[in-house]
Amino acid sequence: MAEAPLKVMVVLGTRPEAIKMAPIALDLAAQPEFTMTLTSTAQHRELVDEVLELFGLTPDFDLDVMTQRQALEQVVTRVLGGMGKVLARHKPDLMLVEGDTSTVFASALAAFYHGVQVGHVEAGLRTADKYNPFPEEMNRRLTAPLADLHFAPTRHARENLLREGIAGEGIYVTGNTVIDALQRAAAMNLALPREVGEIGSGERLVVMTAHRRENWGKPLRQICQAARALVRAHPDLRLVYAVHPNPVVQETAREILGNERRVTLLDFPGYGAFVSLMSKAYLILTDSGGIQEEAPALHVPVLVLRTNTERQEGVEAGGAALVGVSEGTIIPAVERLLRDREAHARMAQAPNPYGDGRATERIREAILYHFGRRPQRPADFVTAGRPAA
Repeated sequence: MAEAPLKVMVVLGTRPEAIKMAPIALDLAAQPEFTMTLTSTAQHRELVDEVLELFGLTPDFDLDVMTQRQALEQVVTRVLGGMGKVLARHKPDLMLVEGDTSTVFASALAAFYHGVQVGHVEAGLRTADKYNPFPEEMNRRLTAPLADLHFAPTRHARENLLREGIAGEGIYVTGNTVIDALQRAAAMNLALPREVGEIGSGERLVVMTAHRRENWGKPLRQICQAARALVRAHPDLRLVYAVHPNPVVQETAREILGNERRVTLLDFPGYGAFVSLMSKAYLILTDSGGIQEEAPALHVPVLVLRTNTERQEGVEAGGAALVGVSEGTIIPAVERLLRDREAHARMAQAPNPYGDGRATERIREAILYHFGRRPQRPADFVTAGRPAA
């Protein structure tokens, strides 16, 4: 008699989670060995819905937790309560969460309360500073002991988990599913956002995102002021800032950059269009985690607008550089890449340490192995030419 399909619940709440979980949801839904349900907390409603539509996914459960300017503890309690009701109604064999948002921690805690195993996609990222990024660093640290399966994107992430006492047999080095999603989106070859228009042959495009909570206030002002100074100093520079819908970010961006020529303040575009935009960039300025992984895959240098990063592999490989959040550090770093084409070429040609487009397959096979449906443990992803431990 054939075994019953494994019931797997895929959970997401923000745009990065939706991007990185979409390939997994699509893959599991297509496999007869699984029954897949998709739950959205809608922590970021509009941004999540757009990604789901792009990939042709519809949530089975929608918690609709987000309200304007709500505090973090409100997000956590609403996700915890809503997810508890879903789990009581539909108890899966495994819940899959991704990354480091409040959705991830609260969902994993709810699963623990209901005796449901947890698989943590993109496990093991660390900065060693519990307040930076805030609250993400603690979200992922607190999720680790609640999880049963740890899908580390790189060997470095695996080593972080081992140092924290996570048992090695539950850790799988898979690569990052963002590369799987990126390849799907790039193949769609979608047009640039309408507001951007044509990129002139003599223009060098800089794409920027800056929205993280720890950068609100003075750091974000400094970032925007650095961008303004660079555009004013270089007539061939074109800046497109994809602005997060959070009112704090919107207000700062529009105050400092709203009236600048050759600056486009873009409401955050659809994922497919944004991939097309990034692929045409001369360089990318970002405090985003996912873009640090996507840019090397697109062979675009990325300057990270943070004082530390949990994605050190990109820095070590040479495709990314930490430039901080002050005008005094951002401007010289950009100037160097604008002036020194060899330095730019070295960053653009750096190897991508984050994945090969097969992370979803490795995660699926690891789940089947964990539940006794496969006789052999899947091989780990080899990061940037180094053998997996």
